[in-house]
Amino acid sequence: MNLKLLPKSILDLYEVKEWKHACAILKTDFPAEWNDIIEVLDGFRLRRSAVAAAGGSKSEISKSIDAALYKRGWIEKQFKTQLIVDGVVVDSPTHKIDCYKNRVALEIEWNNKEPFFDRDLNNFRLLFDLRTISVGVIVTRSDELKDVFRDLGREKSFGESTTHMGKLAPKIQGGGGGGCPLLVFGIGKRLYLENE
Repeated sequence: MNLKLLPKSILDLYEVKEWKHACAILKTDFPAEWNDIIEVLDGFRLRRSAVAAAGGSKSEISKSIDAALYKRGWIEKQFKTQLIVDGVVVDSPTHKIDCYKNRVALEIEWNNKEPFFDRDLNNFRLLFDLRTISVGVIVTRSDELKDVFRDLGREKSFGESTTHMGKLAPKIQGGGGGGCPLLVFGIGKRLYLENE
């Protein structure tokens, strides 16, 4: 694994896992996108107000990471793909990727239901097999945040059936991403700001 390619600040703030040399590919072949990801994640902080906010649509946490990447030229992207069988064309569009730039796909799964990981990994696998992306990145939450949620009385909102590193890692180790190189960041306790 090439986690040593990541800055110490990132390794101190996030739980990081890598599959199929994603760090080396990003840093070598996609240095601008690598720098974008590192700088955005290095500047991100998990604010108490964002954790305490009621659920609903996209969370403030996801929006803040999206917005920081969009300012750097990343976009939300859906690929239009088709299947052709015996001359019959069937549209088969992919799921929208939260943030995309130059063959790098990044999804943010802060507090969705666990099957969203399956959707993301399947999308990465398909797009990698179609030679459309080179690396998939997922930002989720580390399991160590359970203490924070409990202290805020939000543990039911962030339950075991929602997206977190403990649910994602086994899916990847089981081959959920296929051949796609993957880099995963779990938002950790050191990012949490109790007093904003």
